[in-house]
Amino acid sequence: MFEHIWLVPLFPLFGFLLIAFNFRRFKGITAGVVASLMVLLPFLYSIIIFIKLSEGAVGQTVDLFNWISFHNLSIQFSFLTDRLSALMLLIVTGVGFLIHVYSIGYMKEDKGFNRFFSYMNLFVFFMLLLVLGSNFLILFIGWEGVGLSSYLLIGFWFKNQDYNNAAKKAFIMNRIGDLGFLLALFLLIQHFGTLDFAVIFAKSSAIPAGDITITFITMLLFTGAIGKSAQIPLFTWLPDAMAGPTPVSALIHAATMVTAGIYMVARSNVLFALSPVTMMTISVIGIITALMAGSIAIFQNDIKKILAYSTVSQLGFMFVALGTGAFTGAMFHLTTHAFFKALLFLAAGSVIHALNGEQDIRKMGGLKDKIPVTFWLFLIGSMAISGLPPFAGFFSKDMILLGAFHSGPVLWTLSVLAALMTAFYMFRLLFVVFWSHAAKPENSSHPVHESPKSMTIPMSVLAVLSVFGGLFGVPHLLGGDETIRTFLAPLFASSESVISHGREALSEQTELWLMAPVFLILAVIYLAYVIHVRKRKIGQAEPERSFFGNLAYHKFYVDEIYEAVVQKPVAGLSTFFHDVIEIKAIDRFVNQTGNLVVWVGKNIRYIQTGNVGAYLFFMVVSIILILFLNLLK
Repeated sequence: MFEHIWLVPLFPLFGFLLIAFNFRRFKGITAGVVASLMVLLPFLYSIIIFIKLSEGAVGQTVDLFNWISFHNLSIQFSFLTDRLSALMLLIVTGVGFLIHVYSIGYMKEDKGFNRFFSYMNLFVFFMLLLVLGSNFLILFIGWEGVGLSSYLLIGFWFKNQDYNNAAKKAFIMNRIGDLGFLLALFLLIQHFGTLDFAVIFAKSSAIPAGDITITFITMLLFTGAIGKSAQIPLFTWLPDAMAGPTPVSALIHAATMVTAGIYMVARSNVLFALSPVTMMTISVIGIITALMAGSIAIFQNDIKKILAYSTVSQLGFMFVALGTGAFTGAMFHLTTHAFFKALLFLAAGSVIHALNGEQDIRKMGGLKDKIPVTFWLFLIGSMAISGLPPFAGFFSKDMILLGAFHSGPVLWTLSVLAALMTAFYMFRLLFVVFWSHAAKPENSSHPVHESPKSMTIPMSVLAVLSVFGGLFGVPHLLGGDETIRTFLAPLFASSESVISHGREALSEQTELWLMAPVFLILAVIYLAYVIHVRKRKIGQAEPERSFFGNLAYHKFYVDEIYEAVVQKPVAGLSTFFHDVIEIKAIDRFVNQTGNLVVWVGKNIRYIQTGNVGAYLFFMVVSIILILFLNLLK
């Protein structure tokens, strides 16, 4: 069964090529149907693989061909089918398929319909390559491929220069992190002599914790994850990536790209567990990102950017889990987040669709009766991401908070604060858009309308997953068996046991007490209701803000800092080299050399008179001068 795993990435690659070479021939929604089918087939195959592994089948590496042989280095082009890759396959193909189907209705009137779906299939192909690769090099190819695909999709509406700038920003900022990843690959080859996961992880068992080389390798790998998964300081590209169509935002934030950093660290858990310094760094970066992005989301007014900063914050949660050794919790939250974040983005797209492209929440309001299906679906997504029981986010966040508590009360308290921020900005968004006093949209000539079934059905499926997806991780305290922990135990058990060595097991009373923040979440939701429904403060064009609120509204001026510290100095240096070094020095030297040659040529040409008598005269004079000089000698 596993030997045909190469078919999984092959289908979306074939879909990309088929649509790309026939994009002028495909009419109507043909391209959308073909692209969706090319993701559905791998999804069905992934379900079979997942079931086989759940029943006890042993994962295996499928070698396709010998790719690189140089000196002592040999790299196979091979795919790894184990429980971690199987879980990621379900997320990428399952959620990706629903987004493809949704896109058929959302992009139906767009002139670039066929081109859009070819890019979407290409995106899925590279993400599947990333999660299936059995070595770091194949993972890196997929890593770079999703970067390329995101560039194409973020700048999809390329006639808008702002969108092009957003695409370039995402591409360039990811390259910064990718440099760290590339350097880590060189160190892995030097230290282990291979890039194969199985060999590296096996050799790592003999390496003591705290080894300086492993610390360097893991820190460089994490640098790559910072860029791809939009953590501080390389997070500003992700909100700007909202320039692309809304289904692209859903695909990037839920099923592909930004999850790559989490997956890579989880896949390399054996290496990371050997470096306490790196693990602590991951936790610190994660919690700072979660708090900072959550603060920014509270004060934003663009519906998609609020969700974008929400993604940055939730990714911070996942890195907190990774840094505390709760690898299962990180992957569990990645899974549930894929469900409710895809739902929220698609529901936001439904709102934008209903309001003819409007994204400013200050120009929305009172939509719960006008687009009731979208409202209920958005409500489910908001409750899930806020961590209310029995929705999926409650169980996955509880697993992360449990890991944070093991690492100390400070990290746990800050994690709870980030969770409370999530509830506030999500229900602020919900109340303002659907509940509060309706503002008059600028595009009021178009009546508000519910989205077609091609959009609402995929959202409904995601809503069901957002409600019941957490049942795979119900803790023993609540009568569950933590199925996902059992499923991923062969991959994470050894690393989690090394990190948790010496920690005291928590009593049932303590675990129950750690669930108490859910009451604080309910209080925060009520606060959001009072502010944005009863007092209706959102009606103010520019409400007064505190000093911190003003900082958060302006995104802590991170982009401005980058512009002052990086962009302007580099632009100034570039101008200096162009105007002074190139134009005034190099170009002037080259041009003056040419001018000298021309001047000499112009003056010497007068010697060539064409008069034979003159030539004879000069020849005789020259001969006499030569003889005279010889006589003088």
